[in-house]
Amino acid sequence: MSWKEVAEPVLTRMPVVERPAGHVPFKRKLMWTAGILVVYFFLTNINPFGLAAGQGSDFFGQFRSVLAGSSGSLLQVGIGPIVTASIVLQLLGGANLLGLDTDDPRDQVLYQGLQKLLVVIVTALTAAPMVFTGEFLPADPAVGQALGIGTFGVEALIFVQIFIGGVLLLFMDEIVSKWGVGSGVGLFIIAAVSQQIVGGFFSFSALGASGFFASWYGIIVGDVPVSLSPFTAEGLQNLLFDPGNILALFTTLFIFGIVVYAESVRVEIPLSHARVKGARGRFPVKLIYASVLPMILVRALQANIQFLGQLLSSQWAGMPGWLGVYGNQGQPLSGLFYYLNPIQARTDWMWFLGEIPASVEPWMIAVRLIIDLTFMVVGGAIFAIFWVETTGMGPEATAKQIQNSGMQIPGFRRNPQVVEKVMERYIPQVTVIGGALVGLLAVMANLLGTIGQVSGTGLLLAVSITYKLYEEIAEEQLMEMHPMMRQMFGNE
Repeated sequence: MSWKEVAEPVLTRMPVVERPAGHVPFKRKLMWTAGILVVYFFLTNINPFGLAAGQGSDFFGQFRSVLAGSSGSLLQVGIGPIVTASIVLQLLGGANLLGLDTDDPRDQVLYQGLQKLLVVIVTALTAAPMVFTGEFLPADPAVGQALGIGTFGVEALIFVQIFIGGVLLLFMDEIVSKWGVGSGVGLFIIAAVSQQIVGGFFSFSALGASGFFASWYGIIVGDVPVSLSPFTAEGLQNLLFDPGNILALFTTLFIFGIVVYAESVRVEIPLSHARVKGARGRFPVKLIYASVLPMILVRALQANIQFLGQLLSSQWAGMPGWLGVYGNQGQPLSGLFYYLNPIQARTDWMWFLGEIPASVEPWMIAVRLIIDLTFMVVGGAIFAIFWVETTGMGPEATAKQIQNSGMQIPGFRRNPQVVEKVMERYIPQVTVIGGALVGLLAVMANLLGTIGQVSGTGLLLAVSITYKLYEEIAEEQLMEMHPMMRQMFGNE
């Protein structure tokens, strides 16, 4: 008896959001998308009952803009479990260990059920250490005494709330994917990054920690003292970093521009309809063919590694130094977990800013940077290949799509194998180059810093997903105006 026969009764009974029976009007799709976005913001501003105010620490830190969610809220775990489940399934599927044929409707149901079950398990495994170790989400003892359930009871209550929040995020993603525009995961990343960027530009604070415009307003009126001479080290530092933050503004605009440009760079393969004369088209192979979504997988893998290090450090008193030595703020200062910790901000490598611990040597930072760059470039290329193959964007799947649409490449026989060979000239190479390029850009953005302290990967994701969302909205509007095109592309 195979594992599919054993697991089928469970996997086929997993809750699922039904697909629409017919075409969903564009306005209704926008309403569903906007509604889920409102629910997302609502959940990120609800603190779990029993959590001591202001005491929930954000383990994910700079990974937060990639994993969405919000620290100390019902969405504490963010999209991390969804991404982790995708990594596991992609690795298992890439090694052909699952034995599932995604073209078979029965296996499709099993795959989707397995993915949901895995997300539920990972959500529990992620939330449990955060709560029950007392390290990340400490409970308020007064609540336990008032309810008569003790501290452990309050922690269990907080765990249930965070677990439910993670499961809700899974179904919110499914609702957007089936009834809305784009994907829920992409929508949540845009929302999380946009919050940080808007705050980085417009936030005001009486305590002196304010956004870009507030800082420059303070400089102009003289409330923020700076050295006016740009030829001194102090003046240059003030202009480039806080409070001027010109370098962060430049990096933000540069990443925005380079991603939009890279999205427009493509190789267009001409197509013609086999039966309708004069009907022509083009199949675009973009430079960032796999999009920047594989970067979520790379950063999520790094986040899980650091999560393991944090957990070992807090629970294993005799943890050997070669694994990691952690400081008061829960960040590794040396050891394996230090070198595997990605560079998240310019304060991690710029000595003259004075925020690097004295125990950290320059060569340690250099090794950490080399490992981070290698991890992102190589990992970006590998995960981009996995993404293309598992999402039906590879040469073989693309050739079948072109064949089924009635199109062909002029000058070549109308045969899937022939079209596949043509696609193999472009897709694999572009996938690797695009994945490596996105990894390089993400590391560079982290090194220089961005407005709102958004991670480089988070900014890349937000810009690219927004660009693709714009293209999807334009396509939806076009098909809404011309129903025949919807029938031609099989969206009816």
